Amino acid sequence: MKQIKTLLLLLFSFSAFSQELKGKVISVKDGDTIELLVDGKSIRIRLAAIDCPEKSQAFGMDAKKYTSDFCFGKEAIAKQKDIDKYGRIVAFVFVNGAELNKNLVINGFAWHYKKYSNDANLDEFEKKARINKLGLWAGENPLEPWEFRKLSK
Repeated sequence: MKQIKTLLLLLFSFSAFSQELKGKVISVKDGDTIELLVDGKSIRIRLAAIDCPEKSQAFGMDAKKYTSDFCFGKEAIAKQKDIDKYGRIVAFVFVNGAELNKNLVINGFAWHYKKYSNDANLDEFEKKARINKLGLWAGENPLEPWEFRKLSK
């Protein structure tokens, strides 16, 4: 009986963090946080595996603009991976089959957030963006957002 309860708990935990949300993007808070209208309810989504510059940081508003241009007012699918400490759903977001998270890194508007992801593809996309000096990599000495937040406290 104990094994069955453990198995059910594992299955519930997996399904709770792998749901798919479909809705319209009604707000872009910053480069890596959006709001999705799902069944009349606004749900805040934090993009998984990446970290964009803060709005007050160099290229922060550029990252927000990229995200807005990519998804604002459009139908999107958020594939949930987790819930963060602020209660936001952490997800990969897709618009017309294109992944926002990945495209932010490819175009130099986000870091691969290695603390929370070991995706080798995102590593490669970031390396290529750095080499080609795309987006924030065109600036001098880009500061990781997690380091910027530490300095801002």
